[in-house]
Amino acid sequence: MVNKTHTAVIAAHADGRVLSETWDLVAFALQLNGGRPENIEILVLGDNIDRLAEEIAGKSGIDVRAIFCTGLTGYSSEVYLSVLARELEKQADLAYVCAPHNSQGMDYAPALAARFGAACISGVNGIFLEEGTFFFQKDIYGGKIKANMVSHTATTVLTIQSGVFKLDPERQASPGGVVRTDARFAIDRTRFLGVRKGGGDCAGIAEARVVVAAGRGIGELENMEIIHRLAELFPKSAVAGTRIVCDQGWLPYNRQVGVTGMTVAPDLYVACGISGASQHVMGMRGAGFVVAINTDRQAAMFNEADICIVEDITTFIPLLLEIYQQQYNDNAVPQAPGNDTSGG
Repeated sequence: MVNKTHTAVIAAHADGRVLSETWDLVAFALQLNGGRPENIEILVLGDNIDRLAEEIAGKSGIDVRAIFCTGLTGYSSEVYLSVLARELEKQADLAYVCAPHNSQGMDYAPALAARFGAACISGVNGIFLEEGTFFFQKDIYGGKIKANMVSHTATTVLTIQSGVFKLDPERQASPGGVVRTDARFAIDRTRFLGVRKGGGDCAGIAEARVVVAAGRGIGELENMEIIHRLAELFPKSAVAGTRIVCDQGWLPYNRQVGVTGMTVAPDLYVACGISGASQHVMGMRGAGFVVAINTDRQAAMFNEADICIVEDITTFIPLLLEIYQQQYNDNAVPQAPGNDTSGG
């Protein structure tokens, strides 16, 4: 029997809305606590966060501590670290701190662990209990191996991968309470200059029913042509890529899928030459059906795929396009004599 312990969840929000990572954290914390909301508290930091706190408490059924940081209109690692450390120190039986495995959580979580002298396990995507001990699962070696890790410190800071733990849609819970507190903070080393969003419209890959994504394994820029040609076979499709593809300038950053890019959930996701690192997988785990094409039989992407194709994309995709075109021509309606616009 596991003793009850206190779990703190750090809510993720931006632009006045609760991010999906928050609900993933809530689902994880509930699983960690046997489905019970007791001994779990959600902390939300920022300015004008009343509505956010009420929304989180209402949907999660868990008590929320709304920490008002007047003037904190954007994320600041300096503020998050100082305020969270001060607030969490008040909890004598603190066992777990759960943060999102996004650019913000990965920024402050290790520093927070160092402040507490706590263990820090990042990128958690699984959990199981064995003989009274919690084991936390994460991907290592680029996603090719899953490691089960145990913490030996009184407090453990965890970052949780998004898209893995989901709240039960049929779960009924009474709204949690909201406790409001004001936090004083001083920013000495950093200064928030605002957020500059990348150019272009991200709606293309976010709304596409089919996403064809390119990774480092496509080889060279010239091979992007066949990626685009493959995407053209499908209605409501879009081309996306991993961070390395965008870093090389082969696609704009608004086409990047992953923890530092977009999160997509198309009906079909075709991964071309993508190794399957956890940072990318986090952005496409909600896809309905996944096809992976890679020459590496051990590619971690194959663990996420419904169909695995071990082949070079420069061989497989042109062959697929050729077969499609042949079948299209064979099934075409013959043109009526003297009428060039019919058929096809």
